[in-house]
Parts: sequence; C-alpha cells; structure tokens
Amino acid sequence: MSRARSSFVCQACGAVHPRWAGRCESCGAWNTIAEEPASTASGPGARTPSAKRGKGIELLPLRGSETPPLRLSTGIDELDRVLGGGLVPGSVVLLGGDPGIGKSTLTLQAAAALAHAGEKVVYLSGEESIEQIRLRARRLGLAEAPVALAAGTRVEDVTATLDRPGGAALLVVDSIQTMWTDSLEAAPGTVSQLRASAQALVGLAKRRGTAVLLIGHVTKEGAIAGPKLLEHMVDTVLYFEGERGEAFRILRAVKNRFGPANEIGVFEMAERGLLPVTDASALFLAQREEGVAGSVVFAGMEGTRPLLVEIQALVGPATYGTARRAVVGWDPGRLAMVLAVLEARCGLVTGTRDVYLNVAGGLKIAEPAADLAVAAAIVSAMLGTPLPSSTVVFGEVGLAGEIRAVGHAGPRLKEAAKLGFRRAILPEATGAETSGLEVERLRRLVELVDRLDRMRERVQA
Repeated sequence: MSRARSSFVCQACGAVHPRWAGRCESCGAWNTIAEEPASTASGPGARTPSAKRGKGIELLPLRGSETPPLRLSTGIDELDRVLGGGLVPGSVVLLGGDPGIGKSTLTLQAAAALAHAGEKVVYLSGEESIEQIRLRARRLGLAEAPVALAAGTRVEDVTATLDRPGGAALLVVDSIQTMWTDSLEAAPGTVSQLRASAQALVGLAKRRGTAVLLIGHVTKEGAIAGPKLLEHMVDTVLYFEGERGEAFRILRAVKNRFGPANEIGVFEMAERGLLPVTDASALFLAQREEGVAGSVVFAGMEGTRPLLVEIQALVGPATYGTARRAVVGWDPGRLAMVLAVLEARCGLVTGTRDVYLNVAGGLKIAEPAADLAVAAAIVSAMLGTPLPSSTVVFGEVGLAGEIRAVGHAGPRLKEAAKLGFRRAILPEATGAETSGLEVERLRRLVELVDRLDRMRERVQA
C-alpha cells in the first residue's frame, strides 16, 4: 500500500517546504508550517498523460468601444467613496478588520440597502446561524430587507446555487476562512483551502457578473489571515481601523483596481449600526483643547480627501535613565528620524527625554507631510509654548534639516479655511493658493524652533 503524499505549507506566506521546520525560511514566521495532504484533484495546472497542446488565444487592440459597467450603489456614501463610486459588477472585495470592529454590521447594512433598491442579494454565513443574523438585522432595523440568507461553508454548494443567469447581484461571504472545497483534503482555513475557495468565488464573480464581498479574519499583527496571494486575487482590499473603545471607525482601501487606493471612509458606531460621517475633520477636532503646549493641527490627505487631525506630543525627563519613545498612529521610525534632526540640526537635546506622540482620534497617518507637524508638536511640548490655536501645519522634514514641499497643498489649505483656521505653516517651496489664510513659509526646521523660542521669551517677559 503506497503511503499518502503530503506537503508542509507555511500558513502565513504559502511557501511549500519538503519537511517540517519551526521557522519559515521564506517569510521568517515561526510555528506557521503545517502538514497538508497533497491534492489529487485535477485542476487547471494538473498534468495528465493525455494533455493536449494549448490552442491559440485571440489578441485584441488596446482601444475598444465598451462602456464601463454601472456601479451598484451601496446606499452608504462613505463606503461608496472608498470603493471608488460603488460596487463594480463582477468584482471581488476583501474586507478585513479586528473582531467586533463592525465588519458584519457594515456588510449587512450595505446588503440591505442594495436589496431595498431591487437587487438580488445573498448573505452567506459560515460562522453564525440564520437566527443570529436575523437578530442583528432586527437590532439594526433591517429585518424587512429582502436579503436571502444561507448558512454553509462548502464552496461547491455556493457555485451550484448561484452559477446561473440572474443568480445574484451581490454575494456576501462571512468569512472566507470558513469556506472549503471537496477537491482538497486539507482542513478549512489552511493556505490551500483559502486559495482554492477564493479562486472558485472569483471565477463565479467573473462568469456571472456577481459582486462578491468577502469578510476576512486578521492576525494579531492586523494583516488578513492567510497568504498574501489572497489579497492579490481580489480586486479591492479594505481594512477597518480604529479601537473598539472609540466612537468611530476608519475604513481604508489599501488596494483598488476600480478607484483610488488609500481612500478612507469615516463611520460612527451607534445603536443603529455604523453611520457615515461626512465632515470627518470636524469630528477629529471636536474635542481639541486650545492653548495647550504640544498640540498641533496637521492638514493631511487621505486618498483624495483632505483631513485635519490633531497631533499631540508630551516630552519629559527620562524616569529610569533610558529615554522612552511611545507612538500611537504614526511610524516610530519617522519619529526617531525627526528627533535626530531636532538634536543634530536644531540643537535640542532629546536623547535624555521621554517622548510620547499621539494622533488623536485613532487615525493612522502614513504620509511624510506630517513630519513638520510632529516636529512642531515636540518643540512646543519641550519649550512649553503652544502654537496659536488657529494654525495648521504640514511639510516634510529632510535629514539636513530642510523642509520639503508636499503635494495637494491647495486642498489642504482649502479644508483648513473651511473650518475657520486663519494661519498655516508650510514649506517655502509650496506654490499653491493660500485660500485666504495667512501663510508662514519655512525653509529649514531651525526657523520653526527659533520662532517658538521667541514666543516663549515674549510670554516670560
């Protein structure tokens, strides 16, 4: 009797190893290699002795006369914004986020809105029972929505139900990690099952024009569980950000084949579900206290949306001899760079002081334009001198202490003027219109330090 063949697959990156090991040599993750039975099914890549030679494919010109498909509006403005205008028929969207952050709530709201608009919507749950979904719908006031519910995890059952003309306009799968296929002997949630199940659902979407929304689990690092191949297979990848203790959530597009990437939508968690927030800047600045040292308003860009957010810094002597750096909502590496520039180019001693940096509201900022705002907050906290409360700041800081221009200065200043700000501190090379604001242009970071130092001297005098 021949021994059953098996392979050892990393559950983090999908790399195949000849034997088990504690650490994956491909991605460096520990204790992620699991034994999986080798697939015996015949698939697109399987070789058979009678395999025929491939046939030619039709080559078409780049220019065509096809019109883009009409998008399906979800009825939720912020979700449509992140998607680029709505769901594209035949597209596959992957939604990830921490447990309890609102993934199932948002998808059920979108499914109910599409069903009320006359579209056929199927909500497939692999984790919850039908009664649990109905209880959530009643709590959200969506019990009367004509959404078709189903509970199942076998992907062949899904394709048999919907792989027909007029099958469904939207299919919600909660979650993709629970789906499995008969063609593999591996357990649900493994790399091979995730790959095969996602491939089957992507094929269904492309054949029938069904928009598929997959809900995905995330790891403790915040990434969607499973190999990165899963994110490459889908058209759009959305992540929910924010703490469960916060009143609002951030939905960010990290990949979008039909719209701008890094676009965000802001939602407020309420008893009736997730409510879209149209004026996000006012929400992030609602609880800001004026006249506090270390508080600076940063004029940022998230996708195509200008957004004002408060950056807070607290600086104090190192308690235990070793300076501590704590960062929430920003890159710790860039904070270390800004502190080094302040010490080497501006003469401020930061190596013996604890520095705490926080982006108020739970938003995560990634753009380099926040460098100048972070530096201003740190210097303000060190000198005990608050910036004028009606001032916004943005600009990139270089290692030589220079302040570099950043893009989209016009929308940033326009958003600041709309919210009542009167002054802006920005790079000297910025050439955008000021939108009626009083502008102070800086060429080097030391100019900002000197300005705050003079303000401190005037206050003390």
